[in-house]
Amino acid sequence: MLWSKAFCRCPVLVLSLWFCVEAVPIAVDKTKVETPEQELEAPQSVDTGLHYDRYLREVIDFLEKDQHFREKLHNTDMEDIKQGKLAKELDFVGHHVRTKLDELKRQEVNRLRTLIKAKQDVEGGHGMLALLMQFEYMNHMNPHTFEVEDLDKLIKSATSDLENYDKDRHEEFKRYEMMKEHKRKEHLKNLDEEQRKDEEQHYEELRKKHANHPKINHPGSQDQLKEVWKESDGLDPNDFDPKTFFKLHDNNGDGYIDQQELEALFTKELEKMYSPNLEEDDMTEMEEERLRMREHVMNEVDTNKDRLVSLDEFLISTNKKEFQEPDSWETLEQAPAYTDEEMKLFEEQLAQEESNLKQKNVELQKQKEELERQQEQLDAQKAELQQAVEQMQIIKFEKANAAVEVKGQYKLPSVITSSIID
Repeated sequence: MLWSKAFCRCPVLVLSLWFCVEAVPIAVDKTKVETPEQELEAPQSVDTGLHYDRYLREVIDFLEKDQHFREKLHNTDMEDIKQGKLAKELDFVGHHVRTKLDELKRQEVNRLRTLIKAKQDVEGGHGMLALLMQFEYMNHMNPHTFEVEDLDKLIKSATSDLENYDKDRHEEFKRYEMMKEHKRKEHLKNLDEEQRKDEEQHYEELRKKHANHPKINHPGSQDQLKEVWKESDGLDPNDFDPKTFFKLHDNNGDGYIDQQELEALFTKELEKMYSPNLEEDDMTEMEEERLRMREHVMNEVDTNKDRLVSLDEFLISTNKKEFQEPDSWETLEQAPAYTDEEMKLFEEQLAQEESNLKQKNVELQKQKEELERQQEQLDAQKAELQQAVEQMQIIKFEKANAAVEVKGQYKLPSVITSSIID
């Protein structure tokens, strides 16, 4: 994809890491493939992990269907893209694409409004527009049409968010590991001495089982790639050829190995350490190991820091001593995700959060009791009012009966007189 290539060649603009997954023959030049205007199919790109992922992918995929925009993208300098000049080319894309982009934006605005409305129903808070403004990847003042400003905001937001994506994932994993250890310790506190001893012994046994795996090849080394060449590609390791290997694993044929294509190369190594069917293996840790491997290879091979591996970069790396004689790979169990100090701070934060929750619970309990007291007062007032109403009705009824009796007494002489006359 041209969009993907252009963004990937800039260290800052890294959107392409997520869009280059469509498998096509290596010899195909996608810049010469024209798509009929009426065939606007849904995108099939990989998930970026961003909360506006689908909107981002659909916008990019539909823009790439416009020949004018595709040509401009191919010839636009990265600095011009960062300065928003590419976004201005939106004014020249075909009407059918603009119409589709308008529709995509309306759908995204409606999606955000639905989410915000649900949040407001639960939490209350600010008005709809004020909350929409928190989402900086589109212009909310115009919710109906997709304009130049929308494309500019989308590029800048996605660039910034994707830059921090790996860092955020590492932090999430660190918190995951610390929480797992915290729960284990809390569980031990609730056991008697004998049970605690058995649990600790079982824990150590699981750790040893997990550590007892075949040798892990250094990611990106000759041994590691030869194993992929043999096990995944079905080829003789003695015939290993770096250039052929690169082409085999450049799945979309764009001349680069992107992050997803690179991570796929580590599957065989990860299978040596992790199995979803074994108690001692944690699949969340497996994905963190995959991320560590990918980052390591990128740091070693990606010399221009565009977060893609070109053929030249790959071939140069295969001539280095580190490729043929690498150091041993330090796995997660050898490189803990957190320090003792970080764990201590984490537990202090948890304790503070628990204290805050308890305080909040006390306050809520007081509010509940106050509401119950007020309800009792209202019930008592209601009962008094009902009793007063009933008393008034009784008095009214008695007065009405008394009036009837008086009236009857007053008319009796007339009746008697009439009878005498008759």
